[in-house]
Amino acid sequence: MFKQGIVLTGGIATGKSTTASLMKLLGFRVIDADKIAHEVLESSQSEIKSCFGEEFIKDGKVDRKALGALVFSNKDKRLELERIVHPKIKERIISEAIEQERFNKPYLVDIPLFFEREGVYDFSKVIVVYTPPEIQLERLIKRDGLSKEEALKRIEAQLPIEKKRKRATFLIDNSKDLAHLQKECLRVKEEILNASN
Repeated sequence: MFKQGIVLTGGIATGKSTTASLMKLLGFRVIDADKIAHEVLESSQSEIKSCFGEEFIKDGKVDRKALGALVFSNKDKRLELERIVHPKIKERIISEAIEQERFNKPYLVDIPLFFEREGVYDFSKVIVVYTPPEIQLERLIKRDGLSKEEALKRIEAQLPIEKKRKRATFLIDNSKDLAHLQKECLRVKEEILNASN
């Protein structure tokens, strides 16, 4: 068990990345699972090419948009991709968490699919960044330029945000503007520091 690690999670387009940036500004170290996943994806090009075809490699890089469209519309393909990348991602996250534990200060581990990977990571405290489902859908369509149908597929591939909300140790409400989110991050920082004293 990682005593100081706190998972930062939420749903797609709920504002995890913005929250992670704000928490960094408030002094928290953040392990970024998405960044690790992108690095692992690039280092797994040969496996991706052999499993999915060379059309998913463009200009020496993984075509994440094309691969994303495939895996979010085909569960078997998504499971195949997860089989390739998840063990490597987990190894990197655990290695970085072990390093962070040495400082004996709370740190965050930004893991978008923490609840979907039940039991994979040994963290007991979780921050959930919450946005109501209708705002989540609207933000995803706008952010990624997706159709409503494509956006719904991506949201439905994850555990519903309402279920994640109920399992939070700390909840950050990101249903309003940036100023509100900043206040929420400050409030949760105080809660974390009070809980660790």
